Amino acid sequence: MSIDRFIIKKLDNCHEERTRLNLVKLFKLRIQKAEKAEKGSPKTG
Repeated sequence: MSIDRFIIKKLDNCHEERTRLNLVKLFKLRIQKAEKAEKGSPKTG
């Protein structure tokens, strides 16, 4: 299971507010990292 899918699954099942906020922060960081990597990589095609 990918880490992204793991985070989403945990968000679905988590009821503790602080933990949910941390999971959302982690997911946002992963999205930002992926966007940065996408901008830095050369375009194909």
